[in-house]
Amino acid sequence: MSESAGVPLVRGEASFQRATFLELFLDLVFVFALTRISARVIADFTDGQRGVLAGLGQALLLFLALWAVWSLTAWSTSWLDPETSIVQTVIVMTMLGAMTMAVAVPDGFGARAALFAITYVSLQIGRVVYFHVAGHGRPNPRQTFRVLFWFGVSAPLWVVGGLANEGTVRGPLWTVAVLIDYTGLYLGWPTPRIGAQRIGGRMIAAEHLAERYQQFLLIAIGEAIFVIGLAFSGSEFHADQTGGFALALATTVLLWRIYFHVAGRVQDVAVSGARDAARLATEMAFAHLVMIAGIVLTGVGFELFITEPLGHLPAAWLIAILGGPALFLAGRSALEYQVFARVSRSRTAGLLALCLLVPVTFHLEPLTAGAAAAVVLLGVVTADTRHSRRRPAETPTPPF
Repeated sequence: MSESAGVPLVRGEASFQRATFLELFLDLVFVFALTRISARVIADFTDGQRGVLAGLGQALLLFLALWAVWSLTAWSTSWLDPETSIVQTVIVMTMLGAMTMAVAVPDGFGARAALFAITYVSLQIGRVVYFHVAGHGRPNPRQTFRVLFWFGVSAPLWVVGGLANEGTVRGPLWTVAVLIDYTGLYLGWPTPRIGAQRIGGRMIAAEHLAERYQQFLLIAIGEAIFVIGLAFSGSEFHADQTGGFALALATTVLLWRIYFHVAGRVQDVAVSGARDAARLATEMAFAHLVMIAGIVLTGVGFELFITEPLGHLPAAWLIAILGGPALFLAGRSALEYQVFARVSRSRTAGLLALCLLVPVTFHLEPLTAGAAAAVVLLGVVTADTRHSRRRPAETPTPPF
């Protein structure tokens, strides 16, 4: 019997909860991946070749595939010991596969579609098979069959869509494939005869998983800062562009503050105290997915009002300038409900204010629209600060 067969894969109660250096190394790949997604969306807003809505839909599918890879890795390393050679090998496999997918993103619906799809399928299925073979069926052979069953259903759609010569076929096929993959993730891969089971269950290392979510959200904020710096460094440094630069930086601070206010800091306590920890961890992944998509879209808005702060505001730009913050607040509201089983009125008011700003900002300049969105976020932060001063710290009370 090999040495790996005798080494336990599942984390012990006293296992180190912090992310390993190899996991942080993996995150660097996703920093690059987010920059490719962002650059692609910026091009859709500015050059108009694909069309804004079509481009956003394509970018969303590519982003969802990348997030599925990362989130499944985070769940696995929060359940299994990331210091074992088997898990470390899987992390390296993920790093190589994710980097290949990221490189393919700019032309992910064109000449690089097959590369993106085949890499995604090979990575998702290959990791599960490697775990099963190298771990000699440990830690849960039934879980292997569940995941392989669902990926086996979606894989042909990914591959056929990637190889299709007709671009109009690719979108619908990949949309169905993404829905299958995310349905399996959310429900715990229900499979005939053996049922469903989410990864880890109550054996999830809550502190580790919460930290991984926090780290990825900071990656998204870091990517937005990269967009800000790139846009401003390529400008003429005019007063209006400098104002856009300062406004964008201030907005990233507000996003950071809103996320880490209470609920963003006590996710580990919520998971530890939940009646159904695996479900809560899964739903938190979806909340972070929405927030990160909102941050990336907000970063696109930064690029738009830094490079062209004055003049005509195309209506489509409001999708990024106002829609990005709204998407972030929606995801943050979901996270707050998952941690405290309630949503603050400030978040609801912020979402409503951003919606009401849409008809108002049609006739404003891009920089003014960005400032209006920042004022709404500032109002949410102010309300949070006042609430914290008036009431003692809350104990997480997850709804399930």
